[in-house]
Amino acid sequence: MVDIYYIILVVPTLLLSMYAQYLVTTTFAKYSKVASRKGITGRQAAEYLMYSNKINDVKIQAIQGSLTDHYDPSAKVLRLSQPVYGQTSIAAIGVAAHETGHAIQHKTGYGPLVLRSSLVPLANIGSGAGPMLAILGIILGYGLLINIGLILFGCAVLFYLVTLPVEMDASARAIKILRSSGTLNEEELAGVKKVLTAAAMTYVASALTAVANLARFILLSKRRR
Repeated sequence: MVDIYYIILVVPTLLLSMYAQYLVTTTFAKYSKVASRKGITGRQAAEYLMYSNKINDVKIQAIQGSLTDHYDPSAKVLRLSQPVYGQTSIAAIGVAAHETGHAIQHKTGYGPLVLRSSLVPLANIGSGAGPMLAILGIILGYGLLINIGLILFGCAVLFYLVTLPVEMDASARAIKILRSSGTLNEEELAGVKKVLTAAAMTYVASALTAVANLARFILLSKRRR
C-alpha cells in the first residue's frame, strides 16, 4: 500500500534537507578559503568573544569531523571541529562566533535555550519511540497506543521548532559581536552571514520534516480510526 501522505508531505521536506545540506557544505567550503584580515583562528575568536562577555568558565575543545561544532551547556564546553578550531578563515571565525553565541545564551538564561535543554530527554525518546508506537497503534487499531506515540513524537517536533529561534538568535549574536568588537569588517561579515544563513536552512528543513511526519501520522491515524 502506497503511503500517499509520505509522498505529499515528507518527501518535499527531505529534498529540501538534501539541498540545505549541500548549500551549507559548499558555502562553508567557499568561505573556508577566505582568510580573515586579522589572521585569528576560530579558537582565538571564541576565546576573545567569551572574554568580552565575561564568560570564564567555558572550556574550548577541538573535535574530529567537519561542521560538528556545538556548545554543550551541561558540561560548559564549546567544541570546535578541525576546520574551525585552528583555521583563520572567515568561515571558521563565523562558526566559532555562532557557537559562542550559544554560550552567551546559556549565561544570560535565554528562554528558548532553557526550554530546548529541558526537552532533550523527551525529544530523544520521542524521536525514536514515538513513530514506532504510532505506527504500531495504527496497524493494530489501538487508539491509546497511537495517542502515546503522537504525544511522544510531538515532544520531538517541539524540540525541532524551539531549536529555530535558538540557532537564529545565536547567529544574530555572532554577527553583532563580531561587528562591535571589530573582529571582522563588513565585507568579511557578508561572507559570515552567507555561511550562517546556509546553516540555518538545515534547521528549518529539519523542523519542516518533523512537522510533516507528525502531520502524516495524525492523518494516517484518523484514516485508520
